[in-house]
Amino acid sequence: MTEINLRKTKIRDGFWSPMQRLVKDVVIPYQEKILDDQIPGVEKSHALANFRIAAGLEEGEFYGIVFQDSDVAKWLEGVAYSLAIESNPDLEARADAIIDIIERAQQPDGYLNTYFTIKEPEHRWQNLLECHELYCAGHMMEAAVAYYESTGKDKLLKVMEKMADHIDGVFGPEKRLGIPGHQEIEIGLMRLFHTTGKEKYRNLAQFFIDERGENPNFFKEETEKRGWSHFGMNPEDTKYNQSFAPVREQKTAEGHSVRAVYMYTAMADLAGEIKDDTLFKACDTLWDNIVNKRMYITGGIGSTVEGEAFSIDYDLPNDSIYGETCASIGLVFFAKKMLDIDPNNRYADVMERVLYNGIISGMQLDGKSFFYVNPLEVNPGISGELHGYKHVLPERPGWYACACCPPNVVRLIMSLSKYAWGESKDIIYSHLFMGGEAEFENAYIEVISNYPWEENVVYTVTPKEGKEHFTLAIRIPSHVENVVITLGGEEVSQDAIKKGYLYIEKDWMKGEQVEITFDMPVKRIRSNTMVRNNTGLVALMRGPIVYCFEGVDNGEYLQELWIPGDANITHKISNEKPLSDMVVLEADGVRFKHRDTLYTEKKPQVEKVKMMAIPYYAWGNRGLNQMRVWMPEIIRL
Repeated sequence: MTEINLRKTKIRDGFWSPMQRLVKDVVIPYQEKILDDQIPGVEKSHALANFRIAAGLEEGEFYGIVFQDSDVAKWLEGVAYSLAIESNPDLEARADAIIDIIERAQQPDGYLNTYFTIKEPEHRWQNLLECHELYCAGHMMEAAVAYYESTGKDKLLKVMEKMADHIDGVFGPEKRLGIPGHQEIEIGLMRLFHTTGKEKYRNLAQFFIDERGENPNFFKEETEKRGWSHFGMNPEDTKYNQSFAPVREQKTAEGHSVRAVYMYTAMADLAGEIKDDTLFKACDTLWDNIVNKRMYITGGIGSTVEGEAFSIDYDLPNDSIYGETCASIGLVFFAKKMLDIDPNNRYADVMERVLYNGIISGMQLDGKSFFYVNPLEVNPGISGELHGYKHVLPERPGWYACACCPPNVVRLIMSLSKYAWGESKDIIYSHLFMGGEAEFENAYIEVISNYPWEENVVYTVTPKEGKEHFTLAIRIPSHVENVVITLGGEEVSQDAIKKGYLYIEKDWMKGEQVEITFDMPVKRIRSNTMVRNNTGLVALMRGPIVYCFEGVDNGEYLQELWIPGDANITHKISNEKPLSDMVVLEADGVRFKHRDTLYTEKKPQVEKVKMMAIPYYAWGNRGLNQMRVWMPEIIRL
């Protein structure tokens, strides 16, 4: 697949355009100030100061977590995508100034990491398990590529090529055998390869992928050799960092969920690049395990706080979930790389589900607060307070000591076009119903869409001169019904749909339109009965949107509310802030109430009530209150 050029694509629709404007106008400047410690009352970052100290521009000590550099890298990547979407000379100048400081912080041998430059230069590359030098390098490589693609400026790209060359001089088959404790360098190296064409970067990425699990005792041996620890991590927990077996032999998604999906992303990228069918099959096996046995309805992954990790099949607790925002973002990365190899809506459907639910729930609607954990049930007084639930915060904080998620949301939202489209030599792929315009090798395409609220999408195609013959492949989401497709006003046979994609191959004329209409009824979703937490419960979806119930709309004690199996459920556009223009649901429900004694033989009081559900991503924006996705359902047998 050809890399999508963000400068030649624009998203213009009622859902994502306001979100991109929010990130561009509010979130990016807000996060810049946080990274420079200019926002009072939030967790201190000091990340930019660390670079200034490492560059010799100011005095001071390193502050923060050992991988603090990665926050700056992800923010810079988000800035790059923002500049690709819309020119902003002032923002670009500020980013250039930060890049100048990063360049000055780089050591003569190419090494770049503020923690070890400032604090422990004698310990470079001694603690791969805990200290994340390779992880930080990978994120900065991604930022360097993005900034080069968006602005044409190569200063940061040259810095990170020099760092990559330094790493290549340390690690490799005939050099030092080693793997990162937190995968990410593999993604960064593959992006460097795609941009520069230098095969040594791809080969180094392949080395790190192939080497993982070949020696499951690697981190134990490394720990014994150095004789010191940073976090006190257990080097024998090989599942935590997916080093328990060679990657081609791994059958289940194990360990820290972000590490896992970052690794799977790089594996899929490499498999497509070198045509490694064995590696692709390993990716597909892991994909099936995640989405069919270890993923929440929102696209959240990582069900336990212990290790921020996958646990076992069907273990999906709603109120003690981890569901890290970064993990969902990584799942989108993984999905897109799988789509690049095999355009199939089994990947695109999940990618869409995650984008519309489990990622954007990680950011407040005003762009100034963020969730690390994305629960499916919150109970004030328990969530965020009691043992086992302290990680499940009922309200979004302004920042975190470990702030990996907020800038990750920025870089994803500002690069959405990369996930909406795909392009090969003679086929243009539309993976998502996002409105906007895009220029490809063969054509210009305009999409008019107010999805996911409305049930109609129109594609207008203008071929480039001499390139009129090509294929347009449009994904048809599996959740839509009664699909009608017309081309130039004439209905198109749905025999042209393969693996969930409508393929139209023809000689295109200027202004030809493909119109797709469909129904998106409210659907009751029930989970596999092996998911013990959801027995007898139902969740509501309309299109890709998962819905939830909040106490502010439904009164106290959501656990008393039930949805009858024959309940009438309707949808409408909300006109109340902050939910304006969102589709909300109304349902006839029942409240079963008994609050007198702890136990009783009496039947509960029963009253009919009106229930209201809002999009899951919008919960937590109207004050502290209870929230649930899964609700008890009354089914008459």
